[in-house]
Amino acid sequence: MDKCSFCGRKRSEVKFLISGINGFICEECSVRAYEIVAEEETVQKEKNKFDFNKVKLKKPVEIKSFLDQYVIGQEHAKKVLSVAVYNHYKRLSVHGMPDDDDVEIDKSNIIMVGATGTGKTLLAKTIAKMLHVPFTIVDATVLTEAGYVGEDIESLLTRLLQAADYDVEKAEQGIVFIDEIDKIARKGDNPSITRDVSGEGVQQGLLKLLEGSVVNVPPKGGRKHPEQSMIPVNTKNILFIAGGAFDGIEKKIARRLNTQVVGFDKKSREKTDKDNFLQYITPQDLKSFGLIPEIIGRMPVLTHLNPLDRKALRAILTEPKNSIIKQYVKLFKIDGIELKIKDDVLEYIVDKAIEYKTGARGLRSICEVIMTDAMFELPSAKIKKFTVDLKYAKSKLEKADVQKLKTA
Repeated sequence: MDKCSFCGRKRSEVKFLISGINGFICEECSVRAYEIVAEEETVQKEKNKFDFNKVKLKKPVEIKSFLDQYVIGQEHAKKVLSVAVYNHYKRLSVHGMPDDDDVEIDKSNIIMVGATGTGKTLLAKTIAKMLHVPFTIVDATVLTEAGYVGEDIESLLTRLLQAADYDVEKAEQGIVFIDEIDKIARKGDNPSITRDVSGEGVQQGLLKLLEGSVVNVPPKGGRKHPEQSMIPVNTKNILFIAGGAFDGIEKKIARRLNTQVVGFDKKSREKTDKDNFLQYITPQDLKSFGLIPEIIGRMPVLTHLNPLDRKALRAILTEPKNSIIKQYVKLFKIDGIELKIKDDVLEYIVDKAIEYKTGARGLRSICEVIMTDAMFELPSAKIKKFTVDLKYAKSKLEKADVQKLKTA
């Protein structure tokens, strides 16, 4: 006779039985089961809920000390980022707390400007290592207006949701790093009369995210799953950090500085560091480059990254925790080979990086050219020690396609 496998009541004693493969469950037991599951989910959610008030906030000095372990130089940019992240934590810790005044702390979104290879993305990735909030890095070059080939602007928040395991409350306290933001600059100084779907159109779409509004986010991405239900996400407490090379903006800065000098004011001209125009960057320069004023206004903190000099490039090779040379030493150590690279080789690599003008990224490209043959041959050879001298490094680099390195 059919009966509930949980409570044992017969079919005649209940309203209906739901049949399974090897049993039945009545309507009352199914309701109880649902309540138990819902209660357990609530308990687990409360356990996993991150309480900012119980976490010891790292002070800006401590955040910068952490960045110093991985990023060489860029003192000003590290200070700005440290303060921004610290203030972001403070905003979240006081969010929802009763207060005797009506002062509400606004978030300060950031734009970082720096030449290629100066460490913009590295700063973002390093910050992500120490954060207790969801963090994601997105590339602005793939974004287009809705309805065009490419990714919707909302995909920024989709990735943040994924980083938060689709916990909306947690995602609403996260940080988004928008890389290559200069690639969405509009193509001319004047507003476009035609559709600029990957430039000005994307900037217009970003406005609603930056200013703080409720955005309907597709959990699996935009166009491939039109049947999916949207997830509303409030961007009010999401911190946005943007980075870009803004190639050619130095000319606009130089033009602006020269127009401010009346006559032959030699002292004013001498004070200008012509090797690093980025240190004089202002929001006005971003506008002339192609960012719309509304975007600049919603990202009020503007900082720059200095070009890497010889001393900084030399330090990048060996000093950080994840330095390039330490990575190669570890790769060879896994194969039981002790790797040594002579100091004159390191100086030679730095010289070439300066010659090719590719920044820290160029260091890695040059090292790869020098080390590829050794990494190919030595794991199969019975060698326990390998030393890279200047003669070996020069021979490998001279065989390489120099033009390829220059554009790496």
